[in-house]
Amino acid sequence: MPSRAGRLDDQVPFLARLETRERVALLELGRPMTYGPQSVLVHQDEPSTHVVIILGGWTKVTHSAANGYEALLALRGPGDVVGEASAVSGRPRSATVAALGQVEAVTIDRGGFLTHLAEFPTTALHLLTLIGDRTRASDRRRVEQGALGVRERLALLLLELSRTHGVQEAEGVRLTAGLSQHELAGAVGASREAVARLLKSLRERDIVRTSRRGLVLVRPDRLRRMGGGEA
Repeated sequence: MPSRAGRLDDQVPFLARLETRERVALLELGRPMTYGPQSVLVHQDEPSTHVVIILGGWTKVTHSAANGYEALLALRGPGDVVGEASAVSGRPRSATVAALGQVEAVTIDRGGFLTHLAEFPTTALHLLTLIGDRTRASDRRRVEQGALGVRERLALLLLELSRTHGVQEAEGVRLTAGLSQHELAGAVGASREAVARLLKSLRERDIVRTSRRGLVLVRPDRLRRMGGGEA
């Protein structure tokens, strides 16, 4: 299995990669925005007109296929930039980014963003590194989907969410991302029915529990074994 550090490279936020001077200069270009839950920050297939830098809250990045299947590609939160790839390439957006809860952000028009990258080559290099990290993470997930079964992929996803969106409580680690079964299925490349069956099995074995506050991982050690192919 890849090391934890290797798996989380793509989750180092864009702003955290910048020096203070670069970060301040970039944010000064933006217009403050507040997005309500389920609001769309950027739409798949639309032309690129702006990038969004998230200051607070979390978003989900999804891609919808022609047959209606929706894949969950990533979660982006504080310090992350979205819409950057299409802004640089000039191509239509490859995914939709929607707010999971309230999101505070700044939007920067594409022209101003590209001018900033030309004036601050170090920022451009950090952006290139970020895009490379995200591409590598995407490649890793494609390999996992081809090499692992749905059960293993779901176990690894739940463990990843526990590290990035987990709160330790008395009975275990509660996931705060608030993803539905449909969204979990989209993240592991499976049907909602398959994920529902797996979650039911995990609940019956007291590996996870569900409540109104979300999914709780009671036995992450068992999930690690499942992710490695053990029963």
